[in-house]
Amino acid sequence: MRSANLLNDFAFKYVFGEDCKEANDALKSLLTVFLERSVNKVVVKNSEMVKDYSKMKSPRLDLLVEFDDRTTLDLEMQLRQTKDNLPIRFSYYLARLHGSQELEGKYYGELKETIVLVFFNVNLIDNNRMCNTFTLRNEEGLSFVEESQDRMKLRTVEMAKLDLNKPLKDMNEQEKMIYYFLNCHKGMEDSKIKVMIESDGGDSNVRKACRNHIG
Repeated sequence: MRSANLLNDFAFKYVFGEDCKEANDALKSLLTVFLERSVNKVVVKNSEMVKDYSKMKSPRLDLLVEFDDRTTLDLEMQLRQTKDNLPIRFSYYLARLHGSQELEGKYYGELKETIVLVFFNVNLIDNNRMCNTFTLRNEEGLSFVEESQDRMKLRTVEMAKLDLNKPLKDMNEQEKMIYYFLNCHKGMEDSKIKVMIESDGGDSNVRKACRNHIG
């Protein structure tokens, strides 16, 4: 049995953006693991695009997510080949998302936090970290605003940095989930995926959602 290929951006959005409890639970699990914060309630604001993409000439395959504290997040699996400069593209996503907030009659202090969380399978950042968070800082790393007031964040996940040969027992939750994204389409033929499917680990909500969308 083979599961949905989550390297396909249509499948990724369908598995995590469908309007059902299993997809919502999977989305909360993913965000909890990669944002490293408690995520209790989320709403996908553009879930209709999952159903209507076939009618669109150039569909957006991101997920626009709102948290219960009104934090807004743009989630994207960026795997298509493109000539566009990816870092500039991602920073544009963040600027557009942050600037889309309605401020008429309000103070700037009322702006809500916006996050762009993007997964991609190439190496762009010159360090050994698979996950990096970027904010407004100067040349010496000094933050432009206090950390508690920093409302624009770009969170990148470079899946290509994962050591695929690392034993499953030595992987953290981020590494396990990335391994699952990269290899779940192999199903039980992959030994690590077989163990994940048969276990009840922290990413079980993701696995359950994927198994319900067999490719």
